[in-house]
Amino acid sequence: MNLSMVQHILGLMLLIFSLTMLPPAAVSLAYQDGHFQPFLDAFLIVALLGALLWFPVRRARRDLRLRDGFLVVTLFWFTLGLAGATPFLVTDVPDMSFTDAVFEAVSGFTTTGSTVLVGLEGLPKSILYYRQQIQWLGGMGIIVLAVALLPILGIGGMSLYKAETPGPVKDDKLTPRIAQTAKALWAGYLLLTAVCAACYYLAGMGAFDAFAHAFTTLSTGGFSTYDDGLSHFGSAAVEYVAILFMLAGGTNFALHFLALRGRSMRGYLKDAEFRAYVGILAVLILVVSSSLYLTGRYGSIADAFRHGAFQVVSLQTSTGYVTAEFAAWPGALPALLMLATFIGGCAGSTGGGIKVMRWLLVFKQALVELRRLIHPRGEILVRLAKRPVPDRVINAVTAFFAIYLMLFGGLTLLLMALGLDQVSAWSAVATSLNNTGPALGSVASNFTGVPDSVKWTCALAMIIGRLELFTLIVLFTPDFWRG
Repeated sequence: MNLSMVQHILGLMLLIFSLTMLPPAAVSLAYQDGHFQPFLDAFLIVALLGALLWFPVRRARRDLRLRDGFLVVTLFWFTLGLAGATPFLVTDVPDMSFTDAVFEAVSGFTTTGSTVLVGLEGLPKSILYYRQQIQWLGGMGIIVLAVALLPILGIGGMSLYKAETPGPVKDDKLTPRIAQTAKALWAGYLLLTAVCAACYYLAGMGAFDAFAHAFTTLSTGGFSTYDDGLSHFGSAAVEYVAILFMLAGGTNFALHFLALRGRSMRGYLKDAEFRAYVGILAVLILVVSSSLYLTGRYGSIADAFRHGAFQVVSLQTSTGYVTAEFAAWPGALPALLMLATFIGGCAGSTGGGIKVMRWLLVFKQALVELRRLIHPRGEILVRLAKRPVPDRVINAVTAFFAIYLMLFGGLTLLLMALGLDQVSAWSAVATSLNNTGPALGSVASNFTGVPDSVKWTCALAMIIGRLELFTLIVLFTPDFWRG
C-alpha cells in the first residue's frame, strides 16, 4: 500500500475541491446576500487542509495501484462530507448543527437529495446555489473531474476512475486515454446541463432557478430552491422538461457521448440496457397513471399521466423531485414507487439504485437456470447483445445482490432500534442506499425530526450506495491490506 501517494492525491483533490467555494462566493456578490465571507472562509479552510495533507508528501511520485485507488476514493468521499459541510458551519444562515451540516453535504454530493432544511425560500441565494452545485459535482463524480486534471500534475488516474465510476462494468473507455475519457464525459455533462437550463428558462423559470434546477436534474440529485420543489412552478411544461432530462441523467453517459460524436440515435436503440430501462419505465408509468385515474385521484387522463409519469421517472432515476404527495396515493402505489428506486438508472449514469444492467443480468440468469432444469446437459450461456457474459461478471452481480440485501436488512433493523417505525425505517434505508431522497412515514418530506444517530446512519448508507458497495466494503477484507 502506497500510503504516501494516497495522502498526496487526497491533498491535491481537496485543494481542487476548495476552488468550488469560489462560484457561490461570486453568486453572493452578485446578489448582495452578505455571504461572501463565509464562502471565502470555507475556501481558505479546505485549501489549508488540503495543503497540510499534500505538502509533507509533495515529492511522492509513484504509480497508483488499483487498491490505492479504492482507498483514495473512499477516504475522499468521507472527507468530502466534512469539507462540504464547512460553508454550512461557518455561517449563521442557515443555523445548522455539525450533524445536520454533514448530513446535508453528504446528501448533496451523493445526489441523494434528502434534506434537513426547511424554509428554503428565505435562505441566501449563495447557499441555495451551493446546495445545487454540490449535487451537480457529485452527479458525474468529482473524482472523474480530478482524473481529468491529475495528468496535468503528472499523476495517472486509471485506478481512481475504476474505483469511482458507478456500474457493474467499469473497464470500457470511450477514448484511448483515461483523462480524455473523463474530459469527454464532463464535456457531454456540461452540454446537457446547459441545454437543460435553456429548456427550463423557455418553460418559464427565471435564469437563477433554471440553472439551479438544471444542476440537480441532470445529476439526478433532486435538491430544489423551494420547499415544494418543482410543484412551486405549477407548470406542466417545467415538469415535462424535468422528465426528459431525468431520463437523460439516468442513461449511460457513454451513449450520450457516442450519439453526440456520431450524430446518430442508433446507439440508444441497439443498447440492451437502455431498451430495458425505457421498457421498465413505460410499464411503471402505465400502471401508476392508470391507477391514479381509475381510483379518481385525478379527474383527467392527462393529469393522471402527468403526475404518474413524473413520479415514476423521478423515483426510478433516483432524482427524487416530488410534485405531489405520492406517500398519500391510494393502494400500493407509494410502496411500488419506493421499490422502483431499487431498479435505478443505467450503469455509467448519474442515477442511483442497483442499476438496470444488474437486474437485466439477473433476469437473464434466471431464464438460463430454468432452461437448464429442462436441458441439464445443455451448454446454455447468459448472453447480452448476442455475446456470452463471463461467469466472473455473473458472480459479481450475484454477490452484489447478496450484500445489498444483507445491508438493507441490517440497516433497517438498526434504524428501527434507533426509534423509527417499520415503514419509516425501511424507506429511509431504501432512499439512502439508492441515493433517491424522498421516503415514506416520518421521513416522507425531510429528515429534520429524526435523531442524530439516524442521520449519521443514513449518511453512511448514502456513501455506501454512491460507491456501489464494493469500493468501500473491500477495505474491510484482510486481503486488501496484504502485500
